[in-house]
Amino acid sequence: MARRPLLPVDHQFIAGLLILTASTGCVDAVSYLALDKVFTGNMTGNVLFIGFSLVHAGTAPLLNNIIALLGFALGSIIGGRIVGLNAQKGLPPTSRGILVGGAVLMILLAVFWVIVHVLVFPALLTVTALLAVIMGAQVSAVKPVGNTDVTTIVVTNTLANLARDSRLAGGKSRNWFPRLAAILCMGIGASIGAALVTYIAGPAGLVGAAVIFTVGTITLVTAHRRLHAEPENS
Repeated sequence: MARRPLLPVDHQFIAGLLILTASTGCVDAVSYLALDKVFTGNMTGNVLFIGFSLVHAGTAPLLNNIIALLGFALGSIIGGRIVGLNAQKGLPPTSRGILVGGAVLMILLAVFWVIVHVLVFPALLTVTALLAVIMGAQVSAVKPVGNTDVTTIVVTNTLANLARDSRLAGGKSRNWFPRLAAILCMGIGASIGAALVTYIAGPAGLVGAAVIFTVGTITLVTAHRRLHAEPENS
C-alpha cells in the first residue's frame, strides 16, 4: 500500500513559494548590506531610492538602483518569453530551467566575489544587475503555479490582503496562513542573509540565498511531478 504524502500537493506548492520568498529576503539583505544599498528583489525600495536620489536626498546611489530596476525588468521579460503565456500549470520544464539556472548563477557570482575579494565599481554593478535579473526571472518562472497570495518577491500587497480580509476588518480571514507565512519567511530570509554578511562575508550570504533558492526549487519540482502524475493502478 502506497504511503500517503505528508502534504497535499497544493500545500507543497505553497511551501515551495514560501521558501523562495525567504531566498528573496536573503538576496535583498546581501544586495543592500554588501552591494551599496540597493535591492535586487524588492523593486518598491529601488523606486523610492531613485526618487530620493533625484533630489539629492538620502545616501542610496542612483546608478546602482537604476541598474537593479532595469535588470529586474529584463529578467522578467526574458522569463516571460521563455515560460510563455499558456504554460502547463505548476512548474513546467521552462520554469524549472529558469530557477535552476538562477541558483547556479548565484553560486557562480559568489565564487567570483570570493576570487576578486572586493567588488570594485564595474564588478559591483555587474553582480547587482545579474542578481536583479535572477529575481525578475524568478517571478515569471513561478507564475504558472497560480498562487497570488505568495508572490515570492514582495509582501506589501500580501500584508494589505491579510489585514483587509481579517476578522477585525469584517472579513473571513481566508488564506491567512500563507499570507502571514510569506511575511515571516521574507523577514527570516533577510535575517539569515544579514547574519551571513555581518559575521562572515557577502559571498557567504549569496551562497546561503542560493541554498534556500535551490530548496524552494526542488520543493516546487516535486509538487509539479505529484500534480501531473498519473493515478496509480490499484
